This record gives sequence, C-alpha cells and structure tokens, in this order.
Amino acid sequence: MGIGLGIVLLVIGLILVMGVVQIDIGFIDDTGLGWILVLVGALAVVLALVMNKQRSETKHVEERRYDGPPPR
Repeated sequence: MGIGLGIVLLVIGLILVMGVVQIDIGFIDDTGLGWILVLVGALAVVLALVMNKQRSETKHVEERRYDGPPPR
C-alpha cells in the first residue's frame, strides 16, 4: 500500500507542478502544493522499499524449553 500511495502522490504532485491542471484556491499555490506532494510521495516510496527489505530479511528463531529430563 505504501508504494502505491507514494506513486499516486508523485503523479498528482507532478501534474500540479507542470501546470496540467490548475486549482483555483486563493490561499494555496498550485506549484508549491505540487512540490510538497512530490516530496511526500518520494519519501513514501523510499520508506516503503526500506520497510519491505527489512521485512524480507527478518529471521525467526523458535526456542523450546522442557521441564524435566532431556529427551532421548
């Protein structure tokens, strides 16, 4: 989900930065909002890739303890 959300934010940000679509809201600059979305999208993609790499390299160790004499 993180990679997909990052790509969507990147695309929306680039659309706003390049001026393909103009939003007429008085207190928000289209280009500034676009750059913010591009940065957040890139950060989301990088963090998702780092987290996926850590998740794939995780090793699980199972430890069993017995009460009594050791098994033969």
